[in-house]
Amino acid sequence: MSEMAMSFAALAGFVVGALAVLFYRNQIEAPSRAAAADGVETGAALPQGVASVLAVLPSSAVVLDAHDRVLRASSAARAFGLVKGDRLMAAELLALARQVRRDGEIRESEIDVAGHKFGQETTNFAVRVAPLGSYGQVLVLAEDQTERRRVEAVRRDFVANVSHELKTPVGAMSLLAETIQDAADDPEAVSRFAGRMQHEAARLNYLIQDLITLSRIQGAEPIPTPGQVSIDEAIHGAIEYCNTRASAKDIALVTGGTEGLRIWGDDDLLVTALRNLIDNAVAYSPDHTRVVVSVRPAGDSVEISVSDQGIGIPEEALERIFERFFRVDAARSRATGGTGLGLAIVKHVAAAHAGEVSVWSKEGSGSTFTLRLPAFGGTAVAVPPSIPLEAAK
Repeated sequence: MSEMAMSFAALAGFVVGALAVLFYRNQIEAPSRAAAADGVETGAALPQGVASVLAVLPSSAVVLDAHDRVLRASSAARAFGLVKGDRLMAAELLALARQVRRDGEIRESEIDVAGHKFGQETTNFAVRVAPLGSYGQVLVLAEDQTERRRVEAVRRDFVANVSHELKTPVGAMSLLAETIQDAADDPEAVSRFAGRMQHEAARLNYLIQDLITLSRIQGAEPIPTPGQVSIDEAIHGAIEYCNTRASAKDIALVTGGTEGLRIWGDDDLLVTALRNLIDNAVAYSPDHTRVVVSVRPAGDSVEISVSDQGIGIPEEALERIFERFFRVDAARSRATGGTGLGLAIVKHVAAAHAGEVSVWSKEGSGSTFTLRLPAFGGTAVAVPPSIPLEAAK
C-alpha cells in the first residue's frame, strides 16, 4: 500500500471513529425518511457536530440512511457527480453501502466515475464505506486520486524513457570501442569510429544537461533570485549558441519586433528556453530557409515568438508537444541529436516565470512558438539601450 493510500486509510478510520462517537453520544434516533427533493440537506437527522466534521473533510463524504437516501453530502461529492438530489449516483458505491449495512464490516475499494471536469474522461476514487450507529446509516468517504495516478504514470514513463535514452548512446559507445579495438591496425577506421564515439558522447552530454535543467525547474517554483532580464540580450545569447547549426543548413536567424523590452526573471533560464525553441526550429526546417525571432509588448506581458518554415506539427500531436520525450518524428529527432526534452524545458521555464508557452502550427506551413512572460514593472515598456539595467528600475 502506498504512503498516500495509508494516509487516506488512517484519516478515514479517524473520521469513522469520530462520527461513531458523535452518533452514540447523541443517542441518535431513527433518521427522517424524508429527504429534500432539491438536494439541500438540513442535517435534521444528524446529531450535533456530525455535519461540522463532514464539512471540513477534503474528501467527498456522504451519509446514507437505512433506505439508501442521502442525509448529508459534502460539496465535493456533488461536484464530482457522486450525489444528485437525495440519491447516490455511483452504482458501485451503492452496492458497497448495502453490503456494509448488511454485515457491519468496513469496506475499502477503488472505483472509476465518469469525469465531470473538462477534458477528463474518468475520475478515480479510493473509497471507504463504514456503518454509523445501529439504525442503518452508512458513511461513504471517497478520495479523488486521479491526479496521483496520472503523476505516477508520468513518473513510470519518465523512468522508462530515461533508461532507453541513456542506454542507446552508452550501448553505441561500447560497440564502437570494441570496433576500434579490433581495427587497431587501421588508422582510417579508428579515426572514423572515434568520430562517431564523440558524436554519441556529445548526445549523452546533452541529455544529461537537459535532465539536470529539467530537474531544477520542473517544480514550477518561483525563481529564487529574480532580476531584470533584457530580452534583446537573451535573444542574442540564444542565437549565438544556435548559429553554427543554422549556418550548416544555410538557415538565416532573423530578429524583429520591439527592442528594449525587459522581464523580471532569470536570464540563464530565458536563454535556455529560447535556445531550445530556436534549435528546435532549425532542426525541423529545410535548408536555405529562415527562422524569425520577434518580440512585442502585450499589456502587462512580453511576447517572444520563434517562427520557422519547417515541416509543421500534426494537429493530433499539438496537445502532447510539450511532454517530456515526446517526438513528432522520433527518427528525425535522434538523427539531429535531439533529446526530446527541449520543449518540456521551455514549458517549465515559462511556468517558473509565471508565464506560458503556446504553439501554432500547420503541416507544411511551419510552426510558431510563443513565450508570454510578465513584463518588468507590470507594463511592457521599451527601455533605450543606453540605459543600464540597474538604472531602469
